[in-house]
Amino acid sequence: MKYVFDFILAVSLNGFSYFIASLIFKTELPFWQALIIGFAVVSLGALTEAVGSPMWLIVLVPFPVGMFLLYTFLNVAVPQWFLTYVITLAIYTAIHIPMSYFFHFHSLIPAWKLS
Repeated sequence: MKYVFDFILAVSLNGFSYFIASLIFKTELPFWQALIIGFAVVSLGALTEAVGSPMWLIVLVPFPVGMFLLYTFLNVAVPQWFLTYVITLAIYTAIHIPMSYFFHFHSLIPAWKLS
C-alpha cells in the first residue's frame, strides 16, 4: 500500500510542476492534462526502474515523453513550449529536494530509493 501512496504522490507532484509552469507563461494547461503528463512520466520511469535498467536510462527515458506530451497539450510555438519545459524542470527540482529528504527518493519515482 505504501508504494501506491508513493506513486500517487509522485504523479501528483510531477503533474503539479507542469501545471504551475504553464500558469507562469499563461498557457494554462488544464490540471487533468498535467496529471496525464505526470502519470506518463512517473509510470515510464517506474517501469524502466522495475526492469533493472541502469540509472542513466531511468533518468533519460521519461524526458522525451514529458516533452512530447507537453508540446502536444500546450499547442504553442516551440520557444514558448521550451521555456515552459525549462520552468517545469526548475519547479520539479525545487519539489524534488524536499521530497527526496522526506521520502528518501532519488527522484519522484517511488521505487527508486536513496542508497
